Amino acid sequence: MRIETVAVHAGTRVDPATGAVTPAIHPSTTFERDVDGSYPRGFVYSRNSNPNREALEECLAALEGGQASAAFASASAATSAIFLALQPGDHVVAPLDAYHGTLRLLRETFTRWGLETTFVDMSDLDAARAAIRANTRLVWVETPSNPLWKISDVVAIGELARRVGARYVCDNTTATPVLQSPLRLGADLVLHATTKYLGGHGDVLGGAVVTRARDEFFERIRAVQASGGAVPSPFDCWLVRRGIRTLPYRVRAHSENALRVATFLHSHARVEAVHYPGLASHPAHDVARRQMTAFGGMLSVQVKGDRARAMDVAAKLRVFTRATSFGGTESLVEHRASIEGAGTRTPENLLRLSIGLEHSDDLIDDLGQALL
Repeated sequence: MRIETVAVHAGTRVDPATGAVTPAIHPSTTFERDVDGSYPRGFVYSRNSNPNREALEECLAALEGGQASAAFASASAATSAIFLALQPGDHVVAPLDAYHGTLRLLRETFTRWGLETTFVDMSDLDAARAAIRANTRLVWVETPSNPLWKISDVVAIGELARRVGARYVCDNTTATPVLQSPLRLGADLVLHATTKYLGGHGDVLGGAVVTRARDEFFERIRAVQASGGAVPSPFDCWLVRRGIRTLPYRVRAHSENALRVATFLHSHARVEAVHYPGLASHPAHDVARRQMTAFGGMLSVQVKGDRARAMDVAAKLRVFTRATSFGGTESLVEHRASIEGAGTRTPENLLRLSIGLEHSDDLIDDLGQALL
């Protein structure tokens, strides 16, 4: 089935008791046993499983073309579960440009736990090749990467990971399964911040891991999910599943708007650089065009000037809201370096834009007046 049909139907069924078409929310933390002590309905305790989480996980696996999925209370919890499935002393190759929370986990938390990490520009295939060692057990890509929206060649890096038997993870949050299919391109696992485009309305926090194969490594992730307990509530799962129903149409509209905004900014006299893989000037535009069906709703702009100038532009915007996160219906602007704090590699004159579903002309007009 096409992704539009999967987004509407996967994991949802008409309630046999009531005939309800819209799924119910099941807040119960515990479930009845049969007289013989069994759980024939498949649910024991909500930390282990829940009808709403099961529906969401089934849907996510179907969207990505995987065998199974594990939903978490946040993307950071999902990321941590992947790293906890490794062994102390294992080596990880990770991108220099990526969500700062992922990098912080590797640098601050899992270094003390015993993981070794080499950070490289994953858009540079030679650099990625040089970083891989005999004891590399996991290769992580985020493409497009946050906040410079670099593109990694998913197929080529997967071949490097397989040479040493390393697990290969792709953070597909920005592209979503609408625009990119990492499992079909060679990834073993896909990570999502379901907070972003999958939920799509800025009202739910969550994360998920989707696996190409239901293997022993994924079962370790499942074990962390159950024993660690960082699981989403039934209502959170219901909200994400509801958001996914319109995902294909929202993501395409985000992408169309973003391309128009990026094209406008690229030719503006007061702009130093625009980072958006949909522009022909992007250094990996051809790779993006090969592995994506469109280029997503996220871009970054470096204004001519310094941090103060970037802050001034953000302050003048009226349609854009100054706020973190992305993937909602409303357009957001963020001075990323000030959010990331000490040690950030993000340029001080950079603003990250989450392009929403407003009319693109209104967004362009707003940016035009702010750049004056």
